[in-house]
Amino acid sequence: MYVAEEKRYERMNYNRCGNSGLLLPQVSLGLWHNFGSNGNFDNMQAMCHTAFDNGITHFDLANNYGPVYGAAEENFGRILAKGLGAYRDELVISTKAGYDMWPGPYGNWGSKKYLVASLDQSLKRMGLEYVDIYYHHRPDPATPLEETVRALDGIVRSGKALYVGISNYNKEQTIAAAELFGKLGTPFIINQRRYSIFDRSIERDGLKDYAAAHGIGIITFCPLEQGLLTGRYLNGIPEDSRVRTDGRFLKENAVTQEKIDKVRDLKKIADDRGQTLAQMSLSWILRDGDITSVLIGASRPSQILDNIGCIHAPAFTEEERRAIDEITAR
Repeated sequence: MYVAEEKRYERMNYNRCGNSGLLLPQVSLGLWHNFGSNGNFDNMQAMCHTAFDNGITHFDLANNYGPVYGAAEENFGRILAKGLGAYRDELVISTKAGYDMWPGPYGNWGSKKYLVASLDQSLKRMGLEYVDIYYHHRPDPATPLEETVRALDGIVRSGKALYVGISNYNKEQTIAAAELFGKLGTPFIINQRRYSIFDRSIERDGLKDYAAAHGIGIITFCPLEQGLLTGRYLNGIPEDSRVRTDGRFLKENAVTQEKIDKVRDLKKIADDRGQTLAQMSLSWILRDGDITSVLIGASRPSQILDNIGCIHAPAFTEEERRAIDEITAR
């Protein structure tokens, strides 16, 4: 079912996650889309097998990934039970809690009550005794940060997670959390934030530089802007595109002519580099070593194979970097 180990790991590069001992693949697989109750299970399983066979050891989930809530974890649990779980010690599995999950006052945000209960549910859905990384999915403006941090620390001490992370925290929020984790001795190793050629908020708020300087890993999501940076929309909106089939995240009004013109010019640079636009967009995120791993989503195995072509790409020249910056700044 799987390729030999020596073939698997030579296809991927691995980065140390912050100051920890954990190595993450430069490309990780996110189970945000296409692993829900409306997906094809055989295709889900094929995507996970393809990822693992090509050195993607990290699979990233959250309690409410679906649809429906919990479905991605349930399906991943089935994939583990059907064979992938035999390689558990070669896998890094992460999940999160912080967004709406179940009705009532205890199924959202960042209380200890919610974080502990949600992880117990996630472990049951996936058939696991522990996850490798457990994230708080978003800052909670009402719950004291100390409570959230202590809850995550307690979860590690309980053996239900090996490391903890945060997601969607800005630089100031990350500094505050890191100080609290440091006092407790919690293995806090990573922040998950959105980042792409078009979305540079982690540069503007200073998180990218701060994390690199202080031994905190960064894993990024939405690197292809929900498909815009694949070139799929250069000649109109395909009927089978995410805009048409799942309008939750990429809206038709976001596919503007101005944005398409920028994508077309970026594709010219990718063509000259001998890369697909998607590959170049991923290579750009990994360009300076400050990003630990980039999360990709996929709807079929062939997309995973294309995406990992970013790994052995040539370094960007100063001229290419400048041209990309000028295009996106227009």
